[in-house]
Amino acid sequence: MVKAHPRIERERKTLEAMIGIFCRDSHGTKGEICSDCAGLLAYAVKRLDKCPFGAKKPACANCTVHCYKPDMRDRIRAVMRHAGPRMIWRHPVLAACHLIDGRRKAPVLSGPEGQAANKT
Repeated sequence: MVKAHPRIERERKTLEAMIGIFCRDSHGTKGEICSDCAGLLAYAVKRLDKCPFGAKKPACANCTVHCYKPDMRDRIRAVMRHAGPRMIWRHPVLAACHLIDGRRKAPVLSGPEGQAANKT
């Protein structure tokens, strides 16, 4: 197994924290997340691992490549809408890094992925 870049690892931790906050508040779980949220987390981490931008990835909201299925994109948006403001108090360092990453522009991809991204 290849170790992920620290930027990608931080993104994974941010996803885990946001989904954890959402699940606890919306589904009443304590400690571990429910199976629906675990599925969303697994999907999001899989998409993160396959991001064509790698360590240079922008925040997903600013990305030119939409790698989430529409229904999963709606679910993760709901999670971020709920957990985002709460992250400031529960995980301030991750929240600050996420805000900074949100200002990052998506680099231009070359090759087949870039051509598909430029059409969207």
